[in-house]
Amino acid sequence: MFIRQIFRDMRGQKLRSALTLFGIFWGTSALILLGAFGHGIHAHQVKQFHGLGENIVIMWPGRTSMTYQGLPKGRAIYLREEDVSLLKAQIPDLGPISIEYQNWGISLKRGKVILSSQIAGVSAEYGDMRNVIADWGGRFLNETDVNLRRRVCFIGNDLKNDLFGETDAVGQVVEVNGVPFTVVGVMVKKGQDSSYSGRDEDKLFMPYTTSAMMFGHTMADVVVFKAKSLDKHNDVKDQAYKVLGKKYKFDPLDKQALWMWDTAENMEFFSSFFWGFRIFLMMISFATLIVGGIGVANIMYVVVKERSREIGLKLALGAKKGFVLVQFLLETLFITFLGGATGFMFAMGIIRMFPSFDLEEYVGIPSISNVEAIASVSLLMLIGLAAGFFPARRAASLNPVQSLKM
Repeated sequence: MFIRQIFRDMRGQKLRSALTLFGIFWGTSALILLGAFGHGIHAHQVKQFHGLGENIVIMWPGRTSMTYQGLPKGRAIYLREEDVSLLKAQIPDLGPISIEYQNWGISLKRGKVILSSQIAGVSAEYGDMRNVIADWGGRFLNETDVNLRRRVCFIGNDLKNDLFGETDAVGQVVEVNGVPFTVVGVMVKKGQDSSYSGRDEDKLFMPYTTSAMMFGHTMADVVVFKAKSLDKHNDVKDQAYKVLGKKYKFDPLDKQALWMWDTAENMEFFSSFFWGFRIFLMMISFATLIVGGIGVANIMYVVVKERSREIGLKLALGAKKGFVLVQFLLETLFITFLGGATGFMFAMGIIRMFPSFDLEEYVGIPSISNVEAIASVSLLMLIGLAAGFFPARRAASLNPVQSLKM
C-alpha cells in the first residue's frame, strides 16, 4: 500500500523526485568508486615501491663528518667483501646481506646483437631481498655459482627481449666483454618506481666473485641488507654503524661515514601519505552522499506539506502517531534504497569492467572488500534514516483539526 503511495507522490513531482534519486545515486557511486580507486592506487603504489625490495637497507661508503679519536673529519670510508662476513658474525639479528659490485657500459653480445648494459655482481641472497625473482624455467644465482666463480648470469626481462627477442634465453650464451656466460634465469616482470642504479629489468647479474675476478673489484659499491624481523630493523642499522665504526675508526653517530637508504622508513611515510589520500577521497564522497541525503529530506518535507489533509484525516480517525512516523520513515528509506541500489550496481559495474581497459600499470586495479561494501550500505541507510526522521516526526506531530483545514 505505502509503495503505491510513494510512486504516486513521485509521479506527482517527477523532476524533484528524479533529482533526489540522482543525488543518492551519485553520492553512492562516488562513495564506492572513490573508495575502490583509492584502495587500488594505494595497493599498486605499495607493489611498485616493493619492487626495489621490502624493508631493506642500501648502504654506500661515505666520508666522515666528525673527528674521532684524534682522526680528522673528511676521511673516505670504503666497504670490502670481508665487511659482509664481519657484519654477519657480530650482528645476531641481521638477516640476508649482499655485497654489490657495479659495472657500467659493459659490452654484451648475442649473435649479431651488440649492446651496452649495466652489470651487477651480487650474492645468492640478493635476489630475494631485491625482489629479483626468476621467471618460470629459470633460477637466480646460487651459492655454488658464487663459490666456484661460475660464468653464469641472470638477466632482466627487458634486457632479455633486447638480446633474445621471443627466443627462450635460459641455457643460451651471452658474451660479456667477449667472455661467454650462460644465462640461468630471466627476471619475471615487476613494477619498480625507484632505484639506486637503474631499473633491474635492464641489468645483467653475475656472481660477485666472478665480477671481482673479471673487473678487478676490491671495494664494494653497495651493500644491501635486511633485518631478520621488522622490529629489529633500526637496531640492526645502529649495530652496523657500531661494527664498521670500530673497524674503520669513525664515530657510530656519524651518519655521513656510511650512507643508508632505509626503505622501511620511506615506506612508513609513503603509507601514511596514501592513507591520508584515501581518507580525503572518502571525505569527498561522504560529503556528496550527505548532499543527496539533504535532497531526500527536502522532498519529504514537501510531501508532508502536500499531504497534510490526508495525515490529519488519519489522525482524526484514530491512527497512532507512531504509524504516521513509520510510514513516512519507510517512504524515505525506500527512496534512499532505490537511489543507493542503482548507484551501488553502477559503481560495481565500473569496477568489474575496469581491468579490461589495461590501465593497471598506472592506477592499479580498483577493488572493494565485503567489509567496505557493508560499511558503505550501512552509511547510506544511516543517512536515509537521518534524512527521513525529521520530516516523519513533523508529520506525526501535526494537529488533526488544523491539518483538515489546510
